[in-house]
Amino acid sequence: MKPYLLTRSLQPENQETPIQFIETDFLSNDLFYRRNHFSYPLLSAANYWIPLNGSVNTPILFSMQDILQLPSKTINVVLECAGNKRSLFEPKVFGEQWGKGAMSQGIWKGAPLRALLELAGIKDGATEVVVEGYDFGKRTDLDHVFTFTRSLPIEKALHPDTIIAYEYNHQPIPFKHGFPLRLIVPQWYAMASVKWIKQITVIEQNFTGPFQSIDYVYYPHKETNKDARPVTTMNVNSTIQKPLDRDTLNTGKHLIKGIAWTGKGSITKVEVSTDNGQTWSNAKVDNGDYPGYEWVSWSHEWTIVEKGDYTIMSKATDSFNRVQPTSPLWNRKGYGYNAVDEIVVKVE
Repeated sequence: MKPYLLTRSLQPENQETPIQFIETDFLSNDLFYRRNHFSYPLLSAANYWIPLNGSVNTPILFSMQDILQLPSKTINVVLECAGNKRSLFEPKVFGEQWGKGAMSQGIWKGAPLRALLELAGIKDGATEVVVEGYDFGKRTDLDHVFTFTRSLPIEKALHPDTIIAYEYNHQPIPFKHGFPLRLIVPQWYAMASVKWIKQITVIEQNFTGPFQSIDYVYYPHKETNKDARPVTTMNVNSTIQKPLDRDTLNTGKHLIKGIAWTGKGSITKVEVSTDNGQTWSNAKVDNGDYPGYEWVSWSHEWTIVEKGDYTIMSKATDSFNRVQPTSPLWNRKGYGYNAVDEIVVKVE
């Protein structure tokens, strides 16, 4: 048997990766999580152009062929929805009640966004690059129809690994994941990686579209917008994949395993506790050819002789010395959950 996506909603389609059953580092299209705000757009690659305009010296209309002829970059990237693990927040928050699988990873190939911006020539005074998708619809809180549109600061847009992708796992990007062209922004939560790119605009002020100024903002206070700040870099995080929460185990040896990832630097340590956080042991971390954009796999061998209920925890640390906290930063919209992961098992 093979695992399937876990459906959270059908209209728009939001489906979760069965992360506890994932054995590989690169997910096939059918297991890659799906996050949408609107219905899928209607478009084809047959007559596909991207205008790049705004605060540039030479506005350009790029054809698909133009982009395919630019020098390419291939990167292995974990994409995590900012709402991943939202269902774990206490007190509960409104929004899609994601478990631990609103994240996936794979191999993306495309042209650096920087190459397109350099061809157009960025004017002095430009501060942000706005990327608009073809997906559109109404919001519950505003009257107008909106496209899914986000901006990046100039320095992030010019990062050599911020790419306009056209391949996923050595195949054209599947339609549901942004075909024919999708922005990929490593290390930021995946709302930044706009799908079905329609237009790129360089601007000289702060972009204030609703998916920038209302959504994807941390609101740490329930009643006010005090201390609000934008959601950007992924937090350091880990997930226990095996055993499963509420599993029943025999006494003896068991392998505890999972994944860990971060939006800054690389994972340097994963610790595991089998006694509800009283003591911790270093897990074995498989870094592989880890460049900082992938998750790492980790494992810990556990020998248990006494029967009873056990709380197992995992805690990751990255090279910027960011450590998973005991409690997450609670925020009104439920973004960036990264508290120490935990499951409970019974040994009998």
